[in-house]
Amino acid sequence: MAVTGILLVLFLFAHMLGNLKIFVGQSSFDEYAHWLRALGTPILPETWFLWIQRFGLLAAVIGHIVAATVLAVRARRARPVRYAHRPKVQGSYAARTMRWGGVIIVLFVIYHILDLTTGHLNPIGDKSAPYGNVVADFAPDRWYVTAFYTLAILALGFHLRHGIYSALRTLGQQTADGERNARVIALGVAVVLCAGYLTVPFAVLTGLVT
Repeated sequence: MAVTGILLVLFLFAHMLGNLKIFVGQSSFDEYAHWLRALGTPILPETWFLWIQRFGLLAAVIGHIVAATVLAVRARRARPVRYAHRPKVQGSYAARTMRWGGVIIVLFVIYHILDLTTGHLNPIGDKSAPYGNVVADFAPDRWYVTAFYTLAILALGFHLRHGIYSALRTLGQQTADGERNARVIALGVAVVLCAGYLTVPFAVLTGLVT
């Protein structure tokens, strides 16, 4: 679960950096999007690298979900008889909502693919105009899209904060100093990714990007 999570976090950073190119200008953003489609040519046919990447990400997501399910089953089997009285555990909000956060993230990814990848839910849906698709998607009259996007990114942030902390602990940060470092790193990564992803829709919504 830790390894698949780290792979997904690396993708999130790469994707975020690509999204932020929208602030450089329309031509730069469109060129980047077209470059992604041509990546790997002429060794690979156009868009094949993207599909290889998508299948790799899908495998990582499935592996992550399977690992989470296995851990949940193991935890339940470890205590087959419920406590007669179980005091409340003061866990973090992120820890208590990991599952619901995961569901929101999965639903958002499905919508995001249909919106900005295939174009079926986008007002323009023109694969040759990536910049225009983004601007049309987060236009002020489509504020509900930005609201759903924000909800999903915040859910992702909570998921990342707890998940990265747990992954670092799993991979060896078992000392007191290691625990503090893991918390700081997890919070920092979550904040950076949330801020990076939310700047684009709010820039369009407020007219900074048109």
